[in-house]
Amino acid sequence: MNKKLKHTFFLAIILLILNFVSQGFYQRFDLTEDKRYTLSDVTSSILDQVDRQLIIRVYLEGDFPTEFKRLQIETRQFLEELKAQNSNIRIQFVNPDEQRERLVKSGMMPSQLTVEENGKLSNAIIFPWAEIDYKNKSEIVSLLPNGVVQSQEQQFSAAIENLEFSFSNAIHNITRNKEKKIAILRGNGELQDPFLISFLTEVRKKYRLGAFTLDSVVSNPKKTLKGLQFFDMAIIAKPTQAFTEKEKMVLDQFIMNGGKTLWMVENVQADTDSLYNDGKMLAYPRDLNLTDLLFKYGVRINTTLIQDLYSSKIPLATGNVGNQTQFQNLPWFYHPLVNGHPRHPITKNIAPVRLRFANQIDTLQNNIRKTPLLVSSLLTKKIGTPNFIELQSIAQEPKQEEYKSGYQLFSVLLEGEFTSNYANRIKPFTIDDFANKSKENKMIVVADGDIVKNQILKSQPYDLSIDKWTGEQFGNKEFLLNAVDYLLDDSGLIELRNKTLQINLLDKQRAFEERTYWQFLNVVLPLLLLLGFGFVFNYFRNKKYS
Repeated sequence: MNKKLKHTFFLAIILLILNFVSQGFYQRFDLTEDKRYTLSDVTSSILDQVDRQLIIRVYLEGDFPTEFKRLQIETRQFLEELKAQNSNIRIQFVNPDEQRERLVKSGMMPSQLTVEENGKLSNAIIFPWAEIDYKNKSEIVSLLPNGVVQSQEQQFSAAIENLEFSFSNAIHNITRNKEKKIAILRGNGELQDPFLISFLTEVRKKYRLGAFTLDSVVSNPKKTLKGLQFFDMAIIAKPTQAFTEKEKMVLDQFIMNGGKTLWMVENVQADTDSLYNDGKMLAYPRDLNLTDLLFKYGVRINTTLIQDLYSSKIPLATGNVGNQTQFQNLPWFYHPLVNGHPRHPITKNIAPVRLRFANQIDTLQNNIRKTPLLVSSLLTKKIGTPNFIELQSIAQEPKQEEYKSGYQLFSVLLEGEFTSNYANRIKPFTIDDFANKSKENKMIVVADGDIVKNQILKSQPYDLSIDKWTGEQFGNKEFLLNAVDYLLDDSGLIELRNKTLQINLLDKQRAFEERTYWQFLNVVLPLLLLLGFGFVFNYFRNKKYS
């Protein structure tokens, strides 16, 4: 008896020592095959910047469909990893039912889902959003991307894949100071502020913006260049007036010295407003005097319009009922709906991007790496310019055999060491530190200026991602914001959008058809086995003691 007590005492002491040691040792192990709960180095470095309490409120509480519960579980598990990394993080799951009005006013719009359970369809209204508060600042996080997916299940899969980027990006935005500066170029007939507000409002949340005019290059080109080099990036949004050689050299040297550029230019004069007013218009080439500059960097924007059978719609009056004009939304092939590169962080899981009277891009062989970002469908038709475009052509039935021009490139990412357009040639003005070649740099070229142009409704700018007439949703804003982030991102944060997880989806149709079998296997069979075991046990027990 004493020996047993002695062993018990020693065992208790050992357990106490192990418990004490374990208090100072904490480790989480990710045993999943795709390491979905392992935080990247980028996320870890972002979390290291959180030095005060950061509260994450997730509006995923309540009675949800099965898929949404899975998103809720995955979100909770991921946030637990963030909390384990930094003890300043607090997590709250909140039921949105009692504060829907406030959420909508804050920009967190509800989503309506069609849910299939037990072979029946029903609708569910949900708020797939999170809100982050830190040092009197707030940031909202969308948990349900609006990208191109074939099914609702794939949409949830994309949402789970995007969790790390969504939260890391939001925490990065709310914890850092605005350091990078972006110049919005003026002076060559670019889009005015009312047509850029939807895009620039979002950009302003992360970067410093400033208008920069190239007009002063006439009197003092060196001062203009020095002023532009104060910025990290330049946005050129649909210029309509030709650039002078001095202006081009300022842009060239800005690029040679590390400046990033987002070109949204088109070489054809064609405008939807003119078409609506007169019913027809003349589309003709526009000379911006940028051909040689972009050619040197590796691309050429042609003076060709592209019609695509996969296109967005425009409203047209089709008749009258009483005194009311009836409108119908019809596909307009001059407004292509284009998809992005499926594996690039700028374009992965974004909705189709709407272009309007876009031109086609050719890439040229040089040392620059070129990544296609926006590409048409296979069913396209090239329209040379000058050419008349008539609105009544929308009523004509398209002949598919005419749309055989194949895939057309509308946007391309250029990366590498760029050679100056003014190397080994007479320069418009002289500078002491002229750069013949850049270090590693990058730019994005889009052959459509209207990609960034938001509509105006009742004298107010309308959301760039939605058409004010048809209600169609597009990926324009997300594409452009991702493009800016990619060009200015030095941390590799944007690469988290490329995270891919292997998520096994439930075959609902098969589950419904085989529900009786699985119910029997999981409920009835265990009871039968237990009953059989009890019968056999009692049989042998009675036989032994009878």
